[in-house]
Amino acid sequence: MNDSDRTPAGLLRTALSDDPSRPLVTYYDDATGERVELSVATFANWVAKTANLLQDELSAEPGDRLALLLPAHWQTAVWLLACSSVGVVADLGGDASGADLVVSGPDTLEAARTCSGERVALSLRPMGGRFPQPPEGFVDYAVEVPGQGDQFAPYVPVDPEAPALTLPDGSELTGARTVERARADAAERGLQPGARMLSALPYDGWEGISAGLLAPLASGGSVVLAPRLERLDAASLDQRKASERVTHTAP
Repeated sequence: MNDSDRTPAGLLRTALSDDPSRPLVTYYDDATGERVELSVATFANWVAKTANLLQDELSAEPGDRLALLLPAHWQTAVWLLACSSVGVVADLGGDASGADLVVSGPDTLEAARTCSGERVALSLRPMGGRFPQPPEGFVDYAVEVPGQGDQFAPYVPVDPEAPALTLPDGSELTGARTVERARADAAERGLQPGARMLSALPYDGWEGISAGLLAPLASGGSVVLAPRLERLDAASLDQRKASERVTHTAP
């Protein structure tokens, strides 16, 4: 762990330099049977492309507010780290009408349309697929992100003491405070380098994004994100834990 990493994006940079090939996010959709595993390097590449989309195509600047209307999903994790990379405030489940831009899944498009700024839509289909018919008034993430650059450098250095994350309860965290809380959570859960956290928690507050991304990232571990885990019976759940080498579970 590098004490100079005072933003979530900084934690990812350290993970990339430490061991780029290890798994970081493994996502299951137990309604469809989808499984996606992203190494640190692959995840970081998605983050870089998304940050370039934010900065260059959507003209987002540090301090801009992005209403993040997405469920627990590997692409939501990408957006959280992309916002941190640019210095954009990720407003988790925030009011789109008051945001500078909005990122929406297929189930929140009506709420997202209240945003007067740039709007991005994600189909959340397997393998990051496109919408069959792009929603009117939205950029289709799956269409735009592949052509973005594989490396990212912010035009303005990100200030760790600037607002970085707004939670649904209205509380706001700086990048530095986000990292502090993630590290504290990792210590409380006993996460060590190489730990595998299985999380079925939704991304609807701190506990979900901490267990489902930030605490494993801060500890040098990884996450198995399975928001529909309730669909599994006990035997299938035990098999999942064994096959994924799960060491910790949340809640």
